[in-house]
Amino acid sequence: MTEQNSCRVLIVGAGSMGLVVGYILSLAKAEVTFLVRPHREEELKRPQVLYSYDDNQLKTYTDYKHITDPSKIIGADYDYIFVTLDAHALRSEVGLSLVKMIGDAVRGTQTKVVLATAFIDLRSWFIEVSGISGDQVTYGLLLIHAYAPRAVTLPLHEGTDSTLLEQADQAYRDTLGPGFIVDDSSPAVAEGFAELYNASGLSTCVVMPAAQLAVFGIPLFPVFAACDLLGWPKYEEIDSMGEVWNLAVEAAREIQGLSILGEPGQKAAATITGTGLAAQFAGMEKQMLPLDYSAFNKYHHGGKVNVQDRELLNACVSYGEAEGKTMSALKELIKRVESQ
Repeated sequence: MTEQNSCRVLIVGAGSMGLVVGYILSLAKAEVTFLVRPHREEELKRPQVLYSYDDNQLKTYTDYKHITDPSKIIGADYDYIFVTLDAHALRSEVGLSLVKMIGDAVRGTQTKVVLATAFIDLRSWFIEVSGISGDQVTYGLLLIHAYAPRAVTLPLHEGTDSTLLEQADQAYRDTLGPGFIVDDSSPAVAEGFAELYNASGLSTCVVMPAAQLAVFGIPLFPVFAACDLLGWPKYEEIDSMGEVWNLAVEAAREIQGLSILGEPGQKAAATITGTGLAAQFAGMEKQMLPLDYSAFNKYHHGGKVNVQDRELLNACVSYGEAEGKTMSALKELIKRVESQ
């Protein structure tokens, strides 16, 4: 029996990301179990309905289990534990207890961990707190954009079936290339998970060098902060020569220059421009249609994970100061966001 049709996966969290990834892995014949808080249990007793902006159809997700007691993961012998909690929740007191529990479950086993939580140098922190061997842990970034339509109403664009959307528990768009990226910090974990994910036939996962993935993801967060200050305009309407936008560009350049991002970061810092960054986001905005990209980011980064985003930016300041850098643009950007 191959890995993909015998694989047991625990997904920590059953929010939008967890449910969409769980559905994809179920198509790869993985046995998926969600670890959720007790208040989510009743909802998960019924099938979950997913709306795909990609083909304008509903998907019914039934083939999963769920547990609410973290201690049940001890001795469960999962092949993968996939962590979806945002960094603020993961690094909270409750989150720390959970990370230590995962460590107890994984140490001395063949279980592998995939961290799909946005934060700088999260893998090192997770390994230290959990006590898990580094060759069992890798980091990933989800490029699928998913949300709960009952939590927020996004603007409708041509090609969206509003009747179907209203029936969905989650909605998603997978159009930015791969749906998921894992870094090569633990090659065996990354390659094994990518093989499993790709067996779904619905979405794709690629492996990327760790520093390159960090350069790809972390410097986006000053852009979200600038958009918050600007009132979340359409990206095609952003003044690429404006003061706030260029403050964000300089902040992104400071992050790219951190030693933890290595040579890829140095190269990115030397080439980033306000015009180029604005064009990049405007291009993604068009590619994401009919999902409204700027409205999605307003909901997600302007509200849902706003605390995580600010903690990430402040962590970048700390990393820079430890290297003797002033991080003046990033500090000013954070100051403005926190004072509004």
